[in-house]
Amino acid sequence: MTGTVVRHAVVVRPADRPGDLGWIVQTHGEVYHRQFGWDADFEVLVARIVADYASAHDPAREAAWIAEVDGRRAGCVLLAADQEDGVARLRILLVVPEARGHGVGGRLVQECLRFAREAGYRRVVLWTNDVLASARHLYQAAGFALVDEQPHHSFGHDLVGQTWGLDLT
Repeated sequence: MTGTVVRHAVVVRPADRPGDLGWIVQTHGEVYHRQFGWDADFEVLVARIVADYASAHDPAREAAWIAEVDGRRAGCVLLAADQEDGVARLRILLVVPEARGHGVGGRLVQECLRFAREAGYRRVVLWTNDVLASARHLYQAAGFALVDEQPHHSFGHDLVGQTWGLDLT
């Protein structure tokens, strides 16, 4: 008997449809609680990031994307201008567990980096936590390097925050 290869249609599109931003907040809260036991403080952080983006982003310099697998939302990422001139910040990357292994995360990161280059950024940075091993592998594969690590207590846990950076020039 031969194995059947199931191909899933993966599409990355702008996060511009009704419900997209709410989905980002809710799904982050639910997934991170299930996987890591993080409390609602994490969902509040994501809600603030999404609200800041939605209320004041510059479409020429900032964007958000939704990945869909077979027509269903399966992941997201956001790129925002950093406080430092010429630097963008990759934010709130997520791939739902049932969509992992289909290249969704890599596609989202690459879309973010493509946009950052076209928008003229010279560097992209991000902040994550060391327990997010899958995300870290995506960042490393895209060429990001670890810049700094700091222990902190957030979301109901002792964590190690990490800052990663990638020069685009």
